[in-house]
Amino acid sequence: MRAWRAHDYGPYRDVLRYEEVDRPELPEAGVILKVEAAALNFPDLLAIAGKYQVKAPLPFIPGMECAGTVVEAGARSRHQPGDRVIASTLWGAFAEELAVADPHLLPVPSGMTAAQAASFLITYQTAYFALVHRTTLRAGETLLVHGGAGGVGVSAIQLGRALGATVIATAGSDAKCEVCTRAGAHHVINYHDDDFVAAVNKLTGGKGADVIYDPVGGDVFDKSLKCIAWEGRLLVIGFASGRIPELKVNRVLLKNVSVVGLFWGAYAPRDPAKIVATHEALSAHFARGEVTPMIWKELPLAELPAGLAALESRASWGKVVVTP
Repeated sequence: MRAWRAHDYGPYRDVLRYEEVDRPELPEAGVILKVEAAALNFPDLLAIAGKYQVKAPLPFIPGMECAGTVVEAGARSRHQPGDRVIASTLWGAFAEELAVADPHLLPVPSGMTAAQAASFLITYQTAYFALVHRTTLRAGETLLVHGGAGGVGVSAIQLGRALGATVIATAGSDAKCEVCTRAGAHHVINYHDDDFVAAVNKLTGGKGADVIYDPVGGDVFDKSLKCIAWEGRLLVIGFASGRIPELKVNRVLLKNVSVVGLFWGAYAPRDPAKIVATHEALSAHFARGEVTPMIWKELPLAELPAGLAALESRASWGKVVVTP
């Protein structure tokens, strides 16, 4: 089969090769999946560079989430050929086929395309765990979503609105602000044109946002503490800006603020049942039309580097998908 494989750690342009590789071995309690679509995520860039928290054994096929059809099932698998499934894996998805153990498979919701299904796992699970499990976003509250046009931002906007919140989103261009609006944001702030702190405080009548969803970190995290409400909750999702901020706890104390972290990947070994329950809840939101993956572009698998370049440069919005 064909797959992208890294033989060394480093920049994807230098270390990735599109080549013939052996088919994966069938797990006894798992499946061989014909990959129909694989979604790109920022951690893919880190994994290829050897900078992700878990290093893949070289050589390795990157790719963390995909969707497709089961072509072979192991003797102890709960699946059978023909099942449409979504797969979560640390690596291996940027290939024509993938071996996956049953615990890392979820059913594709009815009516969902392969590209949507491949985009429905990491970002939507992250948003749900953040807004429902790690902090309870209540109807009538104000949710501020940073990086609103990215995959994690779009999912948080859609879910926040579905949960009854007033959603404010930030983005870095007029085009990306339009994406936030299409995702369902009630108010959108172009942070290149406006100070989001002043804008949020004005929109909330000086109260500030009840919940702030921050996948950016750096200066965005620092400034968010200036527009958070009394007893507000600041969700630490990631550090796309490249700088891990340091917290001045006097602001946390004065406003009774909670700073809450979320690393969704840690739940797979610790509480896999919660991931399954979350998928069921998100599938119900999809069936009601409340959440729908927004896809910037579908590229052939052979053009994976172009997709990674768009992700790296932040030229894309929503999700980038490759299709074998």
